[in-house]
Amino acid sequence: MSWSTADIPDLTGRTAVVTGANGGLGLASTRALAAAGAHVVMAARNPQKAADAESDVRLSVPAASLEVVPLDLSDLSSVESAAARILQTCERIDVLMLNAGVMASPQETTVDGFDRQLGTNVLGHWALLARLLPLVVGTAGARVVTLSSIAQHQGRPLDVADPHQRDGYDAWAMYGNTKLAMRHLGVGLDARFREAGLDARAVVAHPGLTNSELQATTAELGGGGWRGPFFQQVTERVGMSVPRGALSQLRAATDPSVRGGTMVGPRFGMAGSPVVHALVRRGSDGAVARLWEVCERETGLAVEVRPAS
Repeated sequence: MSWSTADIPDLTGRTAVVTGANGGLGLASTRALAAAGAHVVMAARNPQKAADAESDVRLSVPAASLEVVPLDLSDLSSVESAAARILQTCERIDVLMLNAGVMASPQETTVDGFDRQLGTNVLGHWALLARLLPLVVGTAGARVVTLSSIAQHQGRPLDVADPHQRDGYDAWAMYGNTKLAMRHLGVGLDARFREAGLDARAVVAHPGLTNSELQATTAELGGGGWRGPFFQQVTERVGMSVPRGALSQLRAATDPSVRGGTMVGPRFGMAGSPVVHALVRRGSDGAVARLWEVCERETGLAVEVRPAS
C-alpha cells in the first residue's frame, strides 16, 4: 500500500521548523504538516515570498498555525538571528526539516567566505542545527530530517583541505558533495542520538525527480551549463509533482515506523511512492568525522549531543 499525506498522524500540539518553506518541497511540506495540526515555523530567505506562501497555505488550510521567520542560510548572522527567534517563541521542536538548498549554482562566495552551495546546503543548516539542538533533544521523540538527493552518488566526502573547491570548482560535483554531506549529517547525527541514549531520530530523505523550482533556478543561473536546461526539460515532462515529491520527507518526518539512520525516497529511485531504502554507500566513520571537522571549523559551532540525564 502506498504512503500518502492521509497517513500522517495527528500532529496537534507539535511544532515543525521547515527551511525553505516559501516554495517547492518546503511549501508542500508546510501545507501537509499544518493540515495535520502542527504549528509550522516557515523559515525562508525572501520575506515577500514567505508572506505569499503563508497566505497560500491559509487558503487551503484555514486553521493553519504558522509563523514566518526570516532565514538566509548563506549568512551565519541570519542563521543566528533566526535560531534566537525560534528559541524565544517555541517551547518544543518535534520536526526540524532541513529542506532548503541550491543546485549547481555558479561559483560564488557567501558573506562568510564560503562556497554558496556548501554554505547554503550544508554549513547554514549545520549552524541552525547546532543552535536549535538543545530544544530538539529536549522534545520527546523529535526528528531531524536532512535532504539529500540521487546526486549524492556522484558526490565525495568533503575535502578537509579544500571543502569549498576553490581549486578546480565544478558546479555539479559540488552539488553532489553537499547532498552526500547531508546524508552523512543525518547518519552521523542519528548515531550520536543512539550513543547518548536519546529517543530523537535523524532520518535522510530524497525527493527523486520532482518538478520543483530548483531545476528552473539552476537553468536560469547558468552554473550547471547545458545540463541545467536539459534537466529542467526532463523534469517538466516526466518529473513528479511537488506534493508527490514531498512525500518522502514528510514520511521521514512523521511515520512512526521509520527508524533513525535510514533514508526515505521514491520506490524506484527517481519516482514512485516513498519507501525506506537500504543505505548503499552508507558512509564510513571517517567520512562522517570529516564532515564534523569541516563544519565545526568553518562555522565555529559544534553539534554536540549530550547523553540523557
